[in-house]
Amino acid sequence: MDTLRGAALTAATLTTGLIAGLFFAYACSVMPALKGADDRTLVDTMQRINIAIVNGWFLLAFLGAAAFGVLAAVLRFGRPGFGWVAAGAVLYLATIAITAAVNIPLNNALDAAGDPAGITDLAAVRQAFEATWVPWNLARTLTSIAAFACLLQASRT
Repeated sequence: MDTLRGAALTAATLTTGLIAGLFFAYACSVMPALKGADDRTLVDTMQRINIAIVNGWFLLAFLGAAAFGVLAAVLRFGRPGFGWVAAGAVLYLATIAITAAVNIPLNNALDAAGDPAGITDLAAVRQAFEATWVPWNLARTLTSIAAFACLLQASRT
């Protein structure tokens, strides 16, 4: 049972760290770079990213972090480190909630705007996307980093 507990915590920590790093990369490099780009470039690039990111590796990490986090919490219930694992799982579930409630609908709306070459008001499409997506990406970056930190702390107990 100790092996299973350890494996679940390791898997939760690894996958949560991968997602925290991905969201951090958007916060500190991708979106700041696109902020300086023209409207068509931002819309086109983000539409392409929205398609490319839906792949098995991303989904394994994104959904796996939640599944492994919850499993690790269940397996640690009543044991040392449970509070840290539970906090990590809850914070990561908050990350998923933000993504599902805000970022994914904005991604879908951006995709529904169509080919950037045919969009008559690219500035409005960009504004509707970027003004909300960027701060909420920062929020999910912070929740996923906090989740990762909690899981790291749990591994020390």
